[in-house]
Amino acid sequence: MKKFILCLFPLFLLITSACGSQLIATQPEALVINTTMTDDPCSSQHLPTTVQGLNDLMREFDDASQLASNTPAQQLPGVISNLQRIRRSAEDTHIPACLRDLKTHQLNHMNLMIQTLIAFVGGASNDELNTGLENARKEHDLYSLEIVRLLGITLAPMTATPSTP
Repeated sequence: MKKFILCLFPLFLLITSACGSQLIATQPEALVINTTMTDDPCSSQHLPTTVQGLNDLMREFDDASQLASNTPAQQLPGVISNLQRIRRSAEDTHIPACLRDLKTHQLNHMNLMIQTLIAFVGGASNDELNTGLENARKEHDLYSLEIVRLLGITLAPMTATPSTP
């Protein structure tokens, strides 16, 4: 009798586990449909949140780059390693199609800054360093203009301030 019960026990567990998983599959589908139809990451109401992840990485990179400009050359490898970590995080970030240009300018800027710092450590000439920094700045400017365009911000022209006597 004990053997018979022991043989039926695995069958009982199999039937119980099969019924238990059925509850998950029969949950209301309306929740899934509603969240996918209304959550367009490129809509004007969601775009500030969508851009935030990439922009947070850019701000972190900018802070680390600023630190690099005040770091002795022999300590730069550690700073460069941190910049590379941030760049890899930016590369691995999944984005909607509407942020493709923003991410391209971001990665171009990051790559140019890292390459310029590596060249500096390697003893590059001042002209090479200035060219690298200028190209990185241009990419940063393009990044800034793209984020302004995406968020629909209108830039006011800069007016000259009167000089004081």
